[in-house]
Amino acid sequence: MADAFSSSSETVIQRVVDVSLKENTPAEKLTELYQITRTCAFISEHHFGKVALQFPDELLVDSAAVAAEIERNSRAKTFILGDTSYGSCCVDEVAAEHVGADCIVHYGNACLSPSKRLPVMYVFERRTMDVEKCAASFRDLYADTQMHILLLYDVNYDHAIGDLQTLLSPEYPNLVVTELVVEGENCYSHGRIDKETRPSEDDNSQTICQFGRRFSLKSGSSLTDYRMFYVGQEGATLRNFMMTWNCCSFCSFDPVSMTGRLESVNVNRALMKRYYAIERAKDANVVGILVGTLGVADYLAIIQQLKETLRRAGKKSYMFAMGKLNVPKLANFLEIDIFVLIACPENSLLDSSEFYKPVVTPFEMEVACNRKREWSEEYVTDFRHLLPGGQSHVPMADQQEGDDETDVSLITGALRSRNLPSGEPADSSFGSSVVLRNQTTTVADANSAASFLAGRSWRGLEQKLGETPVVKAVQGRRGIAIAYEDEGAP
Repeated sequence: MADAFSSSSETVIQRVVDVSLKENTPAEKLTELYQITRTCAFISEHHFGKVALQFPDELLVDSAAVAAEIERNSRAKTFILGDTSYGSCCVDEVAAEHVGADCIVHYGNACLSPSKRLPVMYVFERRTMDVEKCAASFRDLYADTQMHILLLYDVNYDHAIGDLQTLLSPEYPNLVVTELVVEGENCYSHGRIDKETRPSEDDNSQTICQFGRRFSLKSGSSLTDYRMFYVGQEGATLRNFMMTWNCCSFCSFDPVSMTGRLESVNVNRALMKRYYAIERAKDANVVGILVGTLGVADYLAIIQQLKETLRRAGKKSYMFAMGKLNVPKLANFLEIDIFVLIACPENSLLDSSEFYKPVVTPFEMEVACNRKREWSEEYVTDFRHLLPGGQSHVPMADQQEGDDETDVSLITGALRSRNLPSGEPADSSFGSSVVLRNQTTTVADANSAASFLAGRSWRGLEQKLGETPVVKAVQGRRGIAIAYEDEGAP
């Protein structure tokens, strides 16, 4: 476990961080690389007055030059969003609304999660790729030209996929190339899923739209009949694809190292690690709901659904909004047994091995709390699919269907109840501290965060009104905390 719980203050202040800075893009390439002409046309067409420019950390070096060019070629006032509230792949609508922006221009990597509040234009980073070497790696990995193959790619290589498709399509008749789309009407940079772009009902092909990608499968075939080829570096995007479509084999091509490989990551082992977290969620009594996004559509709906699910499972829930997560932040809440993270699909799969308490996804928490949802080969990373009307929605089990069900914890070996205690009123609040009771137990243990706080020795800063004597103000120390001016003096 990381040593982030207690670190030397002197070490923290004097630590030297090695940051690899990207060189400034030459002025003659700036317009093409950041698509400034098309961006200005987008701003002028919709008469936007204030424009928020969202850059990831690696592109901030060009942010001032890009903002100056946009203001020079349009009448808009630009604001640079240098530090996103959550993940840089998501549109930071909250920061944009702080400056009263009319729209957002999002640069770099994107998860393409739909947003509803502000119009968004995506400008992907056009990373270089050797199309010939990529095609050669594809042929080496797939010697059989009759295979059914689905071509996936990182959004920053979208500009080169057309050339790659031109090289491979004549040789591979069953190759399906995905295209980038986004749900809703607020995206203006690439394909948009609406009534005009949806396939007709008499089309025999099966069209799938997921994770900002759209592709059509031949009639009579399913996704399990296809093999996946991913263009891009190993990271959250590839991990999200592999966990969701875990029944398909994956190969990838890294444009940086220019090598292709068969992905040998043991997905089953990764799923078993996630199942262990589900068992921890079943044992948990107090759950912390981490709000990891304020921009993805329907995040409020999944919060309410999670609260109700936890309440009916007999668990207490507390909600936290703390921006980017790290180990020290979550370590402050020892009363929480487990956390559930609400974020975009790419940021949901958080490796919680360094954290003091596990962090699970909304899908995993539903598996733990809803006895109607079973652990199977299906794995859902997009929380919107869990909502009513979603393709993976499972209604919560009715507590009146049977008696209180118990099972055995696979971790502690103790018995545990999976239903809402029958003695709790239907309209009770999930945040109530009222002691629970049922027909078999006179008083049940309500393991609330308040009782935990009352029982521990250190409770934080307390006012102690009337107990602290009033004294005259005196001059305090001067300087910085690491070395006060009078420190060490007799």
